[in-house]
Amino acid sequence: MVDRYGEKKYLAKYDLCVELFDRFDLEINDIVPIRNVYMVSTNKGEKILKKVEYTLDELKFIYEILTYVRNKFPRVVNFLKNKKGDIYTIWKGDMYCIMDMVQGKECNFSNPVDLDIASEGLGEFHLASEGFKSSMNNKYNNGRLIDVFKRRVQEMEFFRSIANIHEKKTEFDEIFIDNSRYYIKEIKKSERLLEKSCYYKLCSEEDKIVVCHHDLAYHNIMINDNKAYFLDFDYAIIDLKVHDLCNFINKVIKNFAFDMEKTKSIIEGYCNKNTLSDRELEVLYAMLNFPNDFYTISKDYYTKRKDWEEEVFLDRLKRKTRYKEDRMEFLEEFKNTILNN
Repeated sequence: MVDRYGEKKYLAKYDLCVELFDRFDLEINDIVPIRNVYMVSTNKGEKILKKVEYTLDELKFIYEILTYVRNKFPRVVNFLKNKKGDIYTIWKGDMYCIMDMVQGKECNFSNPVDLDIASEGLGEFHLASEGFKSSMNNKYNNGRLIDVFKRRVQEMEFFRSIANIHEKKTEFDEIFIDNSRYYIKEIKKSERLLEKSCYYKLCSEEDKIVVCHHDLAYHNIMINDNKAYFLDFDYAIIDLKVHDLCNFINKVIKNFAFDMEKTKSIIEGYCNKNTLSDRELEVLYAMLNFPNDFYTISKDYYTKRKDWEEEVFLDRLKRKTRYKEDRMEFLEEFKNTILNN
């Protein structure tokens, strides 16, 4: 419920003035809210209106990615240009863009056919994005992960100090304190695994570095005619292929008791269209070992990044700590069946 409430508050900030659509040379027939955007029925077909919350340089970075990959992989979103030839319009101090509506259904992670299609599509997308270069140095993530893990340890220690300092500890504080030591050890283990792997070597090899979508949730993958289409590149970065693969696997398995069979299916589907070496799989294992869910909910809570009620934070923390054993079994099985295969 909290997410839907947040979306409603966000959508209320849109200015749906006819003049805005006129800038894009569109006549509007109907407007329907979908998550944080609006689906717009126009005289030129179905479109998506999006209020952009990041910088113009970041929007141009996304447009450069899509322009580059579309030559080999056309199944990505397409921006509509306004009357001036720009992919954005500044309207009353806000930046808006309009994209073509991608037809299809959202990827169903519980459906093995959908999962195969999405995995193969990700392999194709990565292959098409090889060689992409950008002047935005902050979008290059390759070679930075070990330092990121070191900072994550420091952050978790800081959150522990905040929780311990509270005279009247919340239930969230108590659960966090009980579990944080274990998860800090897991982050340190991920750091050690990366240091012992070929991580830095891989980060210097051109064919291992691609555009990573970096937010492969089910609603950002559309299935149409047995093909995967990818939406919403707001979080796109340049990094190792396995970074995106880790993101995808985590999105899929967290709601399926860390199902190893789904992970194997993703890797097999991906390798139908792309390649993964043993060295890459070792780095993938180190990335999967990082307790992303526990770290994220802890950071959201102690830095007040989310405007959620206490019970929402608590419910999510309980769910994430509840599958600790499933996660441990999954990582052990990954090591035994995929790394030692």
